[in-house]
Amino acid sequence: MASRTTSTAVWLKPRPLASCPSSFLLLPLLPSKSAPKPLPSDVWSNILGFAFALYGPKTSFAKADAARLSLGLLLISKDIHAVALPLFYAHTYVPSLSVLEKLVARLHAADQQWDSIRRIPYSAPGRWIQTLDMSALRCDSPEDLLRLDSALHRISPLVPLMVNLVMAPQIMLSRRALSSFAEREGACNLRALKGVQLWTSRQATEDAFVELLRACTRLEELEISGSGVDSAELLIAQDDAFAPPPHFRPLQLPFLHRLAALSMPTSPVLRALLLSPLPALRHLTLTPYDERSVPASLIPRFITTHGTQLTSLYLYTVKQWPTALFPSPTTLLETCPFLRHLSLELPLPILTLTTASEHQLEVLSVARPSPEFLDVLEGLLPKLPKLRFVRARDVKWLRGGMSARAQQAGVQGEMLVWKRKLGRRGIQLLDAEWKAGAE
Repeated sequence: MASRTTSTAVWLKPRPLASCPSSFLLLPLLPSKSAPKPLPSDVWSNILGFAFALYGPKTSFAKADAARLSLGLLLISKDIHAVALPLFYAHTYVPSLSVLEKLVARLHAADQQWDSIRRIPYSAPGRWIQTLDMSALRCDSPEDLLRLDSALHRISPLVPLMVNLVMAPQIMLSRRALSSFAEREGACNLRALKGVQLWTSRQATEDAFVELLRACTRLEELEISGSGVDSAELLIAQDDAFAPPPHFRPLQLPFLHRLAALSMPTSPVLRALLLSPLPALRHLTLTPYDERSVPASLIPRFITTHGTQLTSLYLYTVKQWPTALFPSPTTLLETCPFLRHLSLELPLPILTLTTASEHQLEVLSVARPSPEFLDVLEGLLPKLPKLRFVRARDVKWLRGGMSARAQQAGVQGEMLVWKRKLGRRGIQLLDAEWKAGAE
């Protein structure tokens, strides 16, 4: 049987050698399969974005496996490589100083090859970097600090579109590094600045970090830490401790809604933030320092000034030896009338609430429950109609199977007392993992 194929049909000839051969048209049973349509680049961008997020530093993958899998996404095809390469650099995680130096060399070499004829003025891959995470860096010697300072000075002008910058909280940045980030093109694009360690000082003059904040007018999140009470000058009272420095200009941070300042009773940046309007500030994390123990402390005045619009106030002391705990203000509920979540540090303050008939507090966290504070809390409950959860921040419920005597001893027994008394008012007692105890 022979067949003859044309562009539109297939003819079958069962007897091609017959004197009058006949032909039959072959009819397809299924419609012809059309070529698949290629996915748009924005769809591939979303798919690869989820894949790169899966291999990020905070996932369960080992660092070596995550790096290998991320690089493997660039080798699938040329078309996918063009879409995946900007996503590969978008969230850059730097685990060591040597990796940072290699990244700086790569960005610098690409910037040298960039010319002014390009449609985009910023070189790639520097312009693709949106998040630069250096939280895992370690500097064990002065030589490492010098290498880090030089690398930061070189990389700052090469990442003009960077949105998030995360530093290692145990590394003190130099004035040169801070100034290079403040003076770079695109400093106003920064949205989040985290992990910056500063010296605790009561000097009134502005430093390099204040100038950096002055350039970051669109900043939304700021996390800084100080060196605690490590100087005798902080324990000496001064008459002009809260006076603004001469020729002071308030910071312009209209979008700052989350601020964390740990182990910092006073500093030039804390003074600048105190004297500047922060209309969008809603979440505040501080280490409490009272003015009686630390006369130079700005913390009570800071809460009073910026607490009127807060919805979350977290008081926390970094646990390092030796740990010094200072009293918290007793008027937190009065100075922060719109709080939804309040977290207290030891020693627990005797909270007062006299200026308002009712407060909007919904979640109250305490470091460890105590019978003295339970009496204070029960006196406030009539003015806290929306309180639904009380959390023991540093305590966990005992696992199942423990004896009844073990569950009633020590802090566990105190938690059972709290649970029983608060449960009568419809309030749940949660542990450090936000779990309610078994009935």
